[in-house]
Amino acid sequence: MRILVMNPNTTASMTASIRVTATAAASPGTEIIATEPLWGPESIEGHFEGYLSAAAVLDRLATFDTPFDALVMAGFGEPGREGAQELLDVPVLDITESAAQMAMMLGHAYGIVTTLDRAVPQIRDRLLTAGLLQCCAAVRGTGLGVLELEQDEDRTVEVIIETAREVVRAGAEVICLGCGGMAGLQEKVAAALGLPVVDGVAAAVKFAEAVVGLGLTTSTGRSFAPPRPKVIGRWPLSTHLPQERAQGSACNTEFSAQTSGI
Repeated sequence: MRILVMNPNTTASMTASIRVTATAAASPGTEIIATEPLWGPESIEGHFEGYLSAAAVLDRLATFDTPFDALVMAGFGEPGREGAQELLDVPVLDITESAAQMAMMLGHAYGIVTTLDRAVPQIRDRLLTAGLLQCCAAVRGTGLGVLELEQDEDRTVEVIIETAREVVRAGAEVICLGCGGMAGLQEKVAAALGLPVVDGVAAAVKFAEAVVGLGLTTSTGRSFAPPRPKVIGRWPLSTHLPQERAQGSACNTEFSAQTSGI
């Protein structure tokens, strides 16, 4: 089984850390490929960057030439998942819903610790659309930007724990890490809290393995039927990029086969 894990931003170091977490969660025999778009924002903190990223991710998927059995979208609370479900004929999991679904199996109510406070409404909207908001006790921002998460891991863990305690006081019995850039920090946070902490990347990988193992995939009966054939000007954009941009975008000079696993 081969699972593609898509980091929605163009920061290759974050792709690398996401890949480590996904690989650690995968069962023997499951191959993890991790990559990122060829263009787009270096981090996603708001609707504008979120929709840019969604287009960039769909563009990347439309030109991705390595076969895979499932897709994990590693952006928390961001748009584009439904488009990928229409585009692909394999199961598509996202870390927001996967984390929440896993948490709901472990406690009466869960809470989410994310990056900036401006991300909170987007995450709540995503949970509402998915029918998962009713069991969410709270969503809280740490005040850390996405790129700040990698600067000082000890400080990042400290702030996540501090914010998670606020979420616990609001009634959460399980904590979800609300950003792909927090991948791999769940054990340290859980040890401090004494409660289950769910990493969305790991949860999505396990759900993907289960769905593929059961021989299931997205229904195309109505909502996620394949896109109707029509002319889309200069689509996909990646096929029109200069050769040097196709190998690595200006925002992501570290993009390489070694970093992204392809």
